[in-house]
Amino acid sequence: MSMNVLMTAEEKLLKEKVQEFVKWVPSQLLLDMDADKVRYPKEFIREAGKRNLLGLRFDKKWGGSAMPWTSEMVALEEVGVLGTSLGCLYSLFSIVGEAIHVFGTEEQKERFLKPMLKGEIGVAEGLTEPRGGSDFFAATTKATRKGDVFYLNGQKRFVVGAEGADVILVYAIVEGIDNPKKAMTAFLVERGPGVEVEHVYGLMGTRGGGTGRLVFKNAAVPLKNVLGGEAGIGNGTRVFHQMMVPERMTSAGGAIGMARGAFEVAARYTNRRKAFGHLIREFEAVNTKVSQSITLLDAARALNFMAAKMADSDSPAGKIRRLVSEAKKFSTETAWEVVNHAMQMMGGIGYTDVYPIEKMLRDVRLITIWTGTNEIMDLVIQHEFFKDFLSKKLESRDTENDALNADLTEEKVYNDD
Repeated sequence: MSMNVLMTAEEKLLKEKVQEFVKWVPSQLLLDMDADKVRYPKEFIREAGKRNLLGLRFDKKWGGSAMPWTSEMVALEEVGVLGTSLGCLYSLFSIVGEAIHVFGTEEQKERFLKPMLKGEIGVAEGLTEPRGGSDFFAATTKATRKGDVFYLNGQKRFVVGAEGADVILVYAIVEGIDNPKKAMTAFLVERGPGVEVEHVYGLMGTRGGGTGRLVFKNAAVPLKNVLGGEAGIGNGTRVFHQMMVPERMTSAGGAIGMARGAFEVAARYTNRRKAFGHLIREFEAVNTKVSQSITLLDAARALNFMAAKMADSDSPAGKIRRLVSEAKKFSTETAWEVVNHAMQMMGGIGYTDVYPIEKMLRDVRLITIWTGTNEIMDLVIQHEFFKDFLSKKLESRDTENDALNADLTEEKVYNDD
């Protein structure tokens, strides 16, 4: 892998450790998940926990490894070759874990984060609502406080782990606070009375994660389960903005693994399959797909690495948000293109279930949609760019003055009146 030159010795060892874990995963589990025979693979989570591969970035006090984002990106790529479902389930421990690690009380970290990172409990995130989509602040799930208990009413859809997860991070509006952004609060909801799975989605791909619609009917959530405790009431907007970093970074990292897995299958095939007396990798149409795929994967890895370094820095939040959005957009679009290249390289056999390319194609289609569509990423990228670009003086050469008639200011008309 070309990124080896940028990896630390510790990251190279981590890569080997994750590769061993990925080899452990039975092919039958992947097949059973794709056939919806398995709805939530707890054995996968338990094994990852036993190998100390969950929550790599978090403090060792809670069972993490205190590694940087660059290390987690190494791990995410390796797990990504297993497909979107297992990659997503693995990522949820980074995503929900981030919320607890950054905003949780010591008691919440002891009660939730520690067993999470051991693989003893499964986690999910209730973010999207039927009428909300990309508009997070259109949430209608309500939390009514009575003493030290909140009662949740509403629903969340597209919840990976709706079937199977023990704890769900749920965003809801606390009644009695007028401004919805100030009322938004994050709750750690334990599965129990009032938490119901009303529909499990039939998905094109990314199956086996128990993705469903959760309905909350007077679900009792004690104050101690408000993320951050009493101080966390109304803090959901801050939590949400923080969470968009691991949401999108994990998507970017896993996407490269998914694409690489498909590409490697196709590349080996081109060195075996003959046509017209030649290996098909010798044909220009095929080797162009190979070179395009390699270049895209390397470019995506490099952008991911830069975004990872930025996420660990003390840079302004807007700059981090922009780079993370770029990484998510570019990596997921790269994955879609590379998997399509892989199928084209293999021809008709790639469209069958003799090879896993067709499953990978179904899996990878989702990732340009989830954790914020790539169209939303475009909005974030340009918004953060202009906010930064227009706020400061030009530091380098002003190339506008390098035109022959740059001094003809009367020709530089900017208004339409």
